[in-house]
Amino acid sequence: MSVTETAAIRLAELIREADSVVALTGAGISVPSGIPDFRSPGTGLWTRVNPMEVAHIDVFRRDPERFWSYYATRFQTLGDKQPNRAHLALVELEHAGLLDAVITQNIDRLHARAGTQELVEVHGSIADSTCLVCGLTYELEDVRARHEGAVDGVPRCDCGQALKPGVVLFGELLPVAAITRAQELAAGADLMLCIGSSLEVYPVAALPDSTLDAGGQIAILTQGPTPLDRRATVHMRGDVVQELEAVLGALGMTIPEAPPLEL
Repeated sequence: MSVTETAAIRLAELIREADSVVALTGAGISVPSGIPDFRSPGTGLWTRVNPMEVAHIDVFRRDPERFWSYYATRFQTLGDKQPNRAHLALVELEHAGLLDAVITQNIDRLHARAGTQELVEVHGSIADSTCLVCGLTYELEDVRARHEGAVDGVPRCDCGQALKPGVVLFGELLPVAAITRAQELAAGADLMLCIGSSLEVYPVAALPDSTLDAGGQIAILTQGPTPLDRRATVHMRGDVVQELEAVLGALGMTIPEAPPLEL
């Protein structure tokens, strides 16, 4: 029996035994969908550009043209991506009553597209953008159209002000309702599945500690090292899709082949 199979069987046992299971996902779960993560050498987004120069709230306020010259590309990159089988595996666990919720650091909407019902997007989403002056909100397709029609490349509100994506930028606090809900889920979980996250970005990185401090366990499914590796009951370091498929297999479950519906 391979290391992956052994770990998958052990993790399946933990899932069956737990009264409450919560997943915490990071950029690694979306890599199989063709979205690069942030820190992998050579391919990570932040290895090619300094986020403080393009994705900080001060840059948006001071120089929206510079901000959108970067973020428009990000919008286009994410726009046509589809959920992969790792996203769908979590949906199957939720449908089976084996997963209470997904807390995600990702802004790509892929968990929602896959069909996750109880979803906490702690870093926001690209689904809409808001005017910080008058408060009007515009959906993604409208923002794209406004960007394409803008001479300076800045999508603007009807009042003329630059629109800000509904994502948490550097220098901003996380949405209170989202992080509060995430903390409640983490503290109440018997088992947290940490999937595709480096567990380095706070305050989200503290969520597994909340589970551990409350007497729960964590399982880490990510290729790179994390600060909590030694405290994990199960650690799987391979391909996230193959690992979650193995876990579902150990639970006697499969992932449907049908593609997810577009939202």
